[in-house]
Amino acid sequence: MYYLGVDLGGTNIASAVVTEKGELLGRSSIPTGLPDSPEHIAERIAESCRQAVSATGCSLEDIESIGIGTPGITNIEEGVVEYSCNLDFNDTPLSALVEDLMHRPVLLENDANAAALGEYIAGSGKDADSLVAITLGTGVGGGVVINNRLLTGFNFAGGEIGHFVIVEDGEPCNCGRKGCFEAYCSATALIRQTRRAMEANPDSLMWQVARALDQVDGRTVFDAMLLGDKTATEVFQTYVKHLACGLASVINIFQPEVLCVGGGICNQGETLLGPVRELVEQEDYARHSRHRTRIVRAALGNDAGIIGAALLPLYR
Repeated sequence: MYYLGVDLGGTNIASAVVTEKGELLGRSSIPTGLPDSPEHIAERIAESCRQAVSATGCSLEDIESIGIGTPGITNIEEGVVEYSCNLDFNDTPLSALVEDLMHRPVLLENDANAAALGEYIAGSGKDADSLVAITLGTGVGGGVVINNRLLTGFNFAGGEIGHFVIVEDGEPCNCGRKGCFEAYCSATALIRQTRRAMEANPDSLMWQVARALDQVDGRTVFDAMLLGDKTATEVFQTYVKHLACGLASVINIFQPEVLCVGGGICNQGETLLGPVRELVEQEDYARHSRHRTRIVRAALGNDAGIIGAALLPLYR
């Protein structure tokens, strides 16, 4: 039997048929079409699933179940998205809506949790007994897998790694707190930090790289560093310090075998992760242990959420 995995995003709905080993077969991607009603979004999810099945050459009868990774707080027991600001969902019975269209069992999970499970099954955490996955994107997403199970909390809102505080009374965060990990270590935060440094240092080579403040992206600091720019190096070092602080705290809480870091910033590879590991080595509570958490780059990219969502019934 095969499984269908769906990554429901604000821009696109990506679906794929997945084997029990986490191999992706037929794929589909269609626009989410926001803003729109939950019923219409469910119809597009169903259409994306049908396209993925057709691309595989199998039939719906060969599909065991459908798993959907969705933004927001997801009640996995009732199949309800309790709240998602990106989708404008409030107590939306998404499982039931899709089941009525596809006539297959539908399981829901928070998208970051689904991605963590995908990395655990088939990516950087394959063969590990525990994994924490962190994604540095518009925000900071996360998921925790221990003993073959996602750690989601009694109210399904657990694993929000972006929202513990690393700087008291620090930068405001979209969640309403101040000083959150996300407010300092998301790609959005790095772009904000870069722009501030450019405004304060008009002679910085970052102006040569980005040309204008509205052209700054997550690569600007790294490209200017390669040119030997002092200001860019200072921005990078401060960012790394905050990132290492957050990762060390995550390790101290969970002590996972693997901590994988993903998102576009991680395309810089060891330029980023090398200095981060050096600082974490000094702050990890278990630094004298023979067994240490491995900090690695996420391996699956956008496929992680699809694989994790598809194989939810095997890990619940």
